Amino acid sequence: MWTPKYIIRNRLLRSIREIGQTLGTINAAHLSAPALARLALEARSLSTFASTSIEGNPLPLTDVKRLLQSAPAQARDTEREVLNYNRALEWVQAQVADGTFEVSTKTYAKIQGMVVDGLMENPYDVGHIRQKPVIIRDPLVADKVMFLPPDHGDVPDLCEVLFSFLRANLTELDPILLAGLFHKQAVIIHPFMDGNGRSTRLMTTGILGMTGLDFFSIFSFEAYYNRNVTRYFQMVGEAGDYYDLQGGAEFSNWLEYFAEGILDELKRVQKSLPDRPVRLEPHHRIILSYIEQHGSITQREYSTVSNRSLAARKKDFARLVTLDLIEQHGSGRSAHYLKTPGQGA
Repeated sequence: MWTPKYIIRNRLLRSIREIGQTLGTINAAHLSAPALARLALEARSLSTFASTSIEGNPLPLTDVKRLLQSAPAQARDTEREVLNYNRALEWVQAQVADGTFEVSTKTYAKIQGMVVDGLMENPYDVGHIRQKPVIIRDPLVADKVMFLPPDHGDVPDLCEVLFSFLRANLTELDPILLAGLFHKQAVIIHPFMDGNGRSTRLMTTGILGMTGLDFFSIFSFEAYYNRNVTRYFQMVGEAGDYYDLQGGAEFSNWLEYFAEGILDELKRVQKSLPDRPVRLEPHHRIILSYIEQHGSITQREYSTVSNRSLAARKKDFARLVTLDLIEQHGSGRSAHYLKTPGQGA
């Protein structure tokens, strides 16, 4: 079993606490399904731009958005990188949404296959763990070796040990810690011939989503890294030879940086919320709370937790339906109300 080295210091605890508070603020806004969809679309474009830009893709954000809207059948390599990343991100989010996302080497390799689809000559380098040694060089200094990842013969076992650790701790560790530990260790292992950074950031997104980080689909932690790519590489990577890392890498500084990146992006989302959020009265919140606890609510059930008149109760339901916070199923005595798909808790 892999035992990562890290210390949970006040700086990390403060960020994790603020992440929870910011998520609570976003949740309290009771964003409608269309509003959440718009935020998710914006975040997907931003993530695609930022993650490919980190790896040197020159397309600006405006071109990336235009490309994702047109989705041409024929594309240059720089455009294909963008289209591939967006397709892989949509796949990851869909897998998380329907509960089928798996934390495994198989999933990781599938993501890498989508990321580099049509961009590599050797088919064994697409969707497969690398079968050759690699060298990480300094992008700013020609021929300067920065890091020697583990030998390709050790990579399959290292990946399995990492994913076994993740599966064993899915409900034990905070999502921020779990996703952060994966992110750095995966970069160190460097499992693929190409697409490691993009694939790791996508896998990290999936881990955040499946471990319960609310609204994971409407923020782009990659954007934080893209603001200072040099710092990101310094924080996530290691120097020297993998086999000289006695006892493995130390994760404390990275985890603090990782959490701050997520918090920074959530703050951006919070600032983008309407200045005047929808006003909900206490009786509206009773309905939403009841649905959250029981899955649905009927007129009769509402009457047991509220002393409002029948006419007032009908108006309460109608108000929440108009705001796209709940939807009616059935009619007459069989009518019941559920949370609109895509709404926060």
